[in-house]
Amino acid sequence: MAGFYILIGIISLISWLVGNTLKRKFNYYSKVHLRNGLTGREIAEKMLHDNGIYDVKVISTSGRLTDHYNPINKTVNLSEAVYNQRNAAAAAVASHEVGHAVQHATAYKWLTLRSNLVPAVNVSSKLSQWLVIGGLILGAASGNVGVGFMIAIVGLAMMALATLFSFITLPVEYDASNRALNWLKSNNMLTHEEQDGAKDALKWAARTYLVAALASLAMLLYWGLSILGSRD
Repeated sequence: MAGFYILIGIISLISWLVGNTLKRKFNYYSKVHLRNGLTGREIAEKMLHDNGIYDVKVISTSGRLTDHYNPINKTVNLSEAVYNQRNAAAAAVASHEVGHAVQHATAYKWLTLRSNLVPAVNVSSKLSQWLVIGGLILGAASGNVGVGFMIAIVGLAMMALATLFSFITLPVEYDASNRALNWLKSNNMLTHEEQDGAKDALKWAARTYLVAALASLAMLLYWGLSILGSRD
């Protein structure tokens, strides 16, 4: 188990570094005020209307960096630091979330696939590691490696589904950012400095998803090798 704790430590450190950098970038670009004077809400509403989307509402949600698009009730949820603010960070986040609304409206294939996997992933993510560890322990304690192995394999399959989900999330997030940046630029919404700030902020936001996907893959490989090794 020492290898497991080392892996967890490395993943946690990298995740913390990327997450901390994202927060610093967000704070920095929150001080780059927009010359157009538009708030995050106004930018989101304009991008929705420019894309012919009129059935999606832009609402405020509590917390920080809690921004998201909800395809179920068709709402762009902007955090308090974005909804009423007039800066490059708010513009980046607001337009990114609308990017997801545009994906939904145009039936973007990766978003559709991701949405279809959500129910199964919600279940598998809660059970997978318990089944893997439980199966390995059961096999070692009872001497019945076959039963423990099968339980662990079921858990590993669930873990593989969660890993697949995390990698499918990557094109969804990168595409939403590209849609946001292209719209901001083509409509001359931002100055060059503001556009660069929005691009940098979204780049670091995307890296949090990349780290999560690689971490999920690393855990899958670790437990896969552990399970296969238990049969030797």
